[in-house]
Amino acid sequence: MRLGYFTMPMHPQHRSPTDTLQEDREAIILADQLGFHDAFVGEHLTELTENITNSMLFLATLISDTRTIKLATGTSNLSQWHPVMIASHAAMFDHLAKGRFIFGISAGALKCDAEALGTLEENRQKMFEDCIEVILKIWETDSPYDIDIPGNRYKVTTRTQRNLDIGRGHLYKPYQKPRPEIVGTVVAPFSKGVIAMGEKDFHPLSANFLLAKWLPSHWTNYSAGKLKAGQTADPKDWRIARTIFVADDDKTAKRYARDDSASPYRYYWQQMHAKMTLGGRQGVFKTSREQPDSEITEDYVLDNLVIHGSVDKVVDEILALREVSGEFGELVYAGMDFVDAKLAKRSMELMANEVMPRVNAAIGAPAKAKIAVAG
Repeated sequence: MRLGYFTMPMHPQHRSPTDTLQEDREAIILADQLGFHDAFVGEHLTELTENITNSMLFLATLISDTRTIKLATGTSNLSQWHPVMIASHAAMFDHLAKGRFIFGISAGALKCDAEALGTLEENRQKMFEDCIEVILKIWETDSPYDIDIPGNRYKVTTRTQRNLDIGRGHLYKPYQKPRPEIVGTVVAPFSKGVIAMGEKDFHPLSANFLLAKWLPSHWTNYSAGKLKAGQTADPKDWRIARTIFVADDDKTAKRYARDDSASPYRYYWQQMHAKMTLGGRQGVFKTSREQPDSEITEDYVLDNLVIHGSVDKVVDEILALREVSGEFGELVYAGMDFVDAKLAKRSMELMANEVMPRVNAAIGAPAKAKIAVAG
């Protein structure tokens, strides 16, 4: 099982983005040093607590400061882009990163972003579907472009203005052939979108917002999509994100991950609880549709969605998670604000050097060499 990193950073509103952006870079540089497989970074335009407005731009600052980790948009919100723009930017990024790029995509669920862009009344899911369809067509075909897909809002042509003798009229193709890995984040139980991912050979990342009991529904639907495409789903292509804190002892872990009023985990889930409730999406936290909203408290969410403890305890909880979800290929560790940088970094080190080797030993996966990090 691989270890990945995901962050849609939620920093206290009073903190300067000058500082938090550097902190977020520091976390991914550490993840690279520790041997994490990839790092996904979210983006929003209108959230004061979330400082990254363009994940690709942010990740570009990390290409030269990292060695092996794959840099992943988590996600590029395609309803906010014309496909020519995002296809060209993603292809260029792939060349800059020499293939250390994963193209994470979604529609972009934040209504406030949509209002700011003037698309609040638009069908943003359809915009997303149209956008990715055209992106793939751009990457699959060469000039002269004359992309006019029935029912698709985006028409792309360079036919009348091209001049191939001087190289005019071409659009960038990615470094990776035929294209980068495409990953979609899945939030809702029984998501129908994950069926389409299977059909298109995109890979699912089950969000850390979702109760473990609903995870098998993602795999069932993904497998159904692969079957429709005449293929068999491979568990190595499934990522599951979880909120995890590892400490040298259970007491410290419980304090920092749950009990302390200054806990970055408590702050994160206060924010997520409020935002999901405001958007009418608190159902992701429920054990059944009938569960009353009054039961979905902050403490309930912390108890059900944060794995915390010493190495032994966290290993046991991850193995228990796998018993519920079934086999999957990558555990994606959710990043938080560095309230205590020493504890935050120690958690990542323990996760990479102690927890994952024991998990992989328990499930019979090949062991990775332990990585030492100075400082």
